[in-house]
Amino acid sequence: MKTLKDHKILFDAECPMCRVYTQAFVTSGMLGEEGRAAYQTEMEAVCPVIDRQRAVNEIALVNTQNGEVTYGVESLFKVIGNALPVFGPLFRFRPFAWLMSKVYAFISYNRRVIIPPGKREGAYPYQPSFKLHYRIAYLLFTWLGTGCILTAYAHLLTGFLPLGGPWREYFICGGQIIFQGLVISTFAREKLWNYLGNMMTISFAGSLLLLLMLGLAHSVELPPVVFPLYFLGVAGLMFLEHIRRTGLMGLGWVLTVTWVLYRVGLLVWILLK
Repeated sequence: MKTLKDHKILFDAECPMCRVYTQAFVTSGMLGEEGRAAYQTEMEAVCPVIDRQRAVNEIALVNTQNGEVTYGVESLFKVIGNALPVFGPLFRFRPFAWLMSKVYAFISYNRRVIIPPGKREGAYPYQPSFKLHYRIAYLLFTWLGTGCILTAYAHLLTGFLPLGGPWREYFICGGQIIFQGLVISTFAREKLWNYLGNMMTISFAGSLLLLLMLGLAHSVELPPVVFPLYFLGVAGLMFLEHIRRTGLMGLGWVLTVTWVLYRVGLLVWILLK
């Protein structure tokens, strides 16, 4: 694999995803051993004239010989295309490049709610810009994905819960976004979009765990009691993650209590229908 020499990629040290994939570039040999640096500590030293805010929003790749900088998906294309030239024509295909730029932006502008950075966030003077349309797109994506998986999983619970209509799970997920949004708006409106993004990441991650059981159920015959027990186990993990994330955001226990009350209330309503 060919190494892209004399280049350094500036990653977000507060973003676990960024740390992982840039380290993978170095470990795989796509970049040299000194081919990555955290923009929080080395941006000015690597390239004093860099567009700092853009480098925070879109990962920057700096040519240390001539100071040339590429940003975002173009940086990734340059690293991967140099190591694997077979992808070069695909990366130069404009419709593909445009689509990947949107996918990259979708992930980058939501990266802090996909995996929260921890309590170090905010120490660096430049922080990722907030793009409302990308956050709304993320909420829609996670809502539809979660609703779809829950609708499929509901068929595994028919011996324990009545099967609802084809849109029940979508209404439940969408209703929680609205309900929790109204709750947080009463005392921490400035954290509304950050909280909703984190909450829907939890829901989507939980649905992905249910997807694993769905796949297993289609290949192995399991006792029916396994499915509700597994569902409760996933719900417990989601509960703990909700506590952790609201703690990181400094939001206390109110939202966790209302999050649980909403779900318990809906469960009672479903059982009494």
